Amino acid sequence: MPKTSVIRLIERDKKTLIDFVLDIEKYPDFIPYCIDSKIHDRKEEKNSIQIIADLTIGRKPFTDTYKSNVKFDKKKDHIYVTNIDGPLNYLENNWKFIEKNNFTEVHFDVDFEIKNKFLNFIMTKSFNYGLNKIADAFQKRAEKL
Repeated sequence: MPKTSVIRLIERDKKTLIDFVLDIEKYPDFIPYCIDSKIHDRKEEKNSIQIIADLTIGRKPFTDTYKSNVKFDKKKDHIYVTNIDGPLNYLENNWKFIEKNNFTEVHFDVDFEIKNKFLNFIMTKSFNYGLNKIADAFQKRAEKL
């Protein structure tokens, strides 16, 4: 049930940022609470890229892995993520990239619900703080590219 949006203006070109977001295997290097990532399948077509991946998140001993379907629409410069399996009832992430001069405006929308009602309650209370930490980590790393 947590649902929110973050917008960041990053001094990088759109293509670099899209490639960066799609480089899921590097997430544990810089995203808070991301312990591991694994790509199961990646299909590239003329107008799209589809990735099936796992992310393991949390802090030991409280970790969980969820599988997601990541779809990149090359024509719209849009990344759409949904969950396939794991501790979530649902997950929807949307990434939009709008180039403006020497910057790219990155829009990140997320909506999810954790199956465990107690954990979902806790996440709802700390969600904006955690999302901003993740957005800060993405921006900081992107600016180093």
